[in-house]
Amino acid sequence: EILLMRSEAKLYQKMVDSVAPTVFGHAEVKRGILLMLFGGVHKSTREGIKLRGDVNICIVGDPSTAKSQFLKYVHGFLPRAIYASGKASSAAGLTASVMKDPETGEFCVEAGALMLADNGICCIDEFDQMELGDQVAIHEAMEQQTISITKSGIQATLNARASILAAANPVSGRYDRSKTLKANVAISAPIMSRFDLFFVVLDDNTDESTDERIATHIVQMHQRRQQAVEAPFSTE
Repeated sequence: EILLMRSEAKLYQKMVDSVAPTVFGHAEVKRGILLMLFGGVHKSTREGIKLRGDVNICIVGDPSTAKSQFLKYVHGFLPRAIYASGKASSAAGLTASVMKDPETGEFCVEAGALMLADNGICCIDEFDQMELGDQVAIHEAMEQQTISITKSGIQATLNARASILAAANPVSGRYDRSKTLKANVAISAPIMSRFDLFFVVLDDNTDESTDERIATHIVQMHQRRQQAVEAPFSTE
C-alpha cells in the first residue's frame, strides 16, 4: 500500500488531510505535525558538533481549539510516543531520576518521558503550567537531545532523541492579539528558542457560515462516528 501511495495525485495534501481527520480545519497545524512525524535529517559539522534533525512544535491558542486533540492523535498513532502533562510532571519525571533498588540497595537510573520517547515524539500538554525549574531541566534534551545525570555516584549521558509536541494556553486565558507571542505565553526565552514551529490557533470566528460548518462536523461525528470522517489514508 505504501508503494501504491507514490502514484497518488496530490499526495502531500492527501497526507495532510489524513492527519487528525476528526479535527475541523487547522490545515497549517496538520502540515507541521506531518513534517514532524517524518522528521528531518541529523547532521554533524566538521568539528563533530551534532545538529538535531527532529522538529519541535508548540501549539498556543484559546481554549476549545483542539490543541489536546492533536497531542492525543499523535500519541495514539505513533508507537513510540509518550503523553505527559506539564502541570503534573516534574523535572525528574520528564528527564530521568536516580532511584535506590530496595532489594539490592544499589542505585539505578529510572527513565523519564523524554528517554522513553527516544526516536519518537513526547507530547506535553499544559506546557505553560510547568514550573520554571522543570523547564530548565529539558533545555539539554530539546537541543543536544541528551540527558546528563550526576547523582549518587552515577555519572551518565543518556539519549533523548525525541521531538516535542507541546500545547500551551495564553497567560490571560485567551490570546491577546495586541501583544507579542512572548507576552502571551508563560514560557522562558531559552525554551521558546528551542521550538522550531509555533502555531497560534484562535477562536474568534465571527463568520456564521464557518460556525455552522464546525457545528455540523461535530454533530456528524457524534451521529455517524467513523462514517463522518473520510480521510484519504487510514492509520491502519
